[in-house]
Amino acid sequence: MASFPVINMENLEGEGRSKVMELLHDACENWGFFELLNHGIPHELLDKVEKLTKDHYKKCMEQRFREFASKTLEDPSKVDPDNLDWESTFYLRHLPTSNMEEIPDLTDEYRETMREFVKRLGELADQLLDLLCENLGLEKGYLKKAFSGTKGLTFGTKVSNYPPSPKPELIKGLRAHTDAGGLILLFQDDKVSGLQLLKDGEWVDVPPMHHSIVINLGDQLEVITNGKYKSVLHRVVSQPDGTRMSIASFYNPGSDAVIYPASALVKETEKESEMYPKFVFEDYMKLYQVQKFQAKEPRFETMKTLEAAITPQLIAT
Repeated sequence: MASFPVINMENLEGEGRSKVMELLHDACENWGFFELLNHGIPHELLDKVEKLTKDHYKKCMEQRFREFASKTLEDPSKVDPDNLDWESTFYLRHLPTSNMEEIPDLTDEYRETMREFVKRLGELADQLLDLLCENLGLEKGYLKKAFSGTKGLTFGTKVSNYPPSPKPELIKGLRAHTDAGGLILLFQDDKVSGLQLLKDGEWVDVPPMHHSIVINLGDQLEVITNGKYKSVLHRVVSQPDGTRMSIASFYNPGSDAVIYPASALVKETEKESEMYPKFVFEDYMKLYQVQKFQAKEPRFETMKTLEAAITPQLIAT
């Protein structure tokens, strides 16, 4: 098994740039995941985000999760592991509008710190999208424009903690899935592992590294690149030796963005039936909400069927 791709963004400046771009391209093409070092987000800010997130969990969420766990495992025979995840979670929305003030129990310091953190993440996401454009031979800004729709893109964060599971053979953590959206930026615990991706039929650990940001590609980038870059199945396995912190930010298309393969990435000889579908992102998300933990290929086929049904109507009007 080749080693997990780790990209030092400092090397984008100067003679090492071509090697970094090659590594980035290979990671997107063959892994769907990579880890960034020296990404421009201050380490002091990351340390503060981690401390405040862990403090918030212990103060406001840990006891609630223990009560949920106790009730859930009263009768293990009634537990359905195919429909249950072992995680404590809350969601922050940033774009198109923020819900930061609506989330209860967050301190002013935590809110302010998260605002600064997601601002930096958004800048990093824009930079990465343009690096992907460069590797794909697309004009600068193409991917962000494809994401934007008429209302601008959507951006949100899932803050999760994964406590040790007392029944790991029954409930492991987070079930395997691909992410529906565009670019996912993850700040994860550097002491407690658990994130795994599926590569060549084997589950591979995503290594916890201090002050790193893990990136993975969502289904929409697979569609826009016409399969050149692919989203990858991943899961979280709870660990016996600690609670894992996970802060995943989703840099996604806007609800009305029309997603389809970039014409520059479609081969002249490629038949329409072989191409990825064209659809509105909101429609894909409605399907994803009920099929998140199922294979992505049937979702693409469903979108293709809808496209075939809608196209004649559009031509007629």
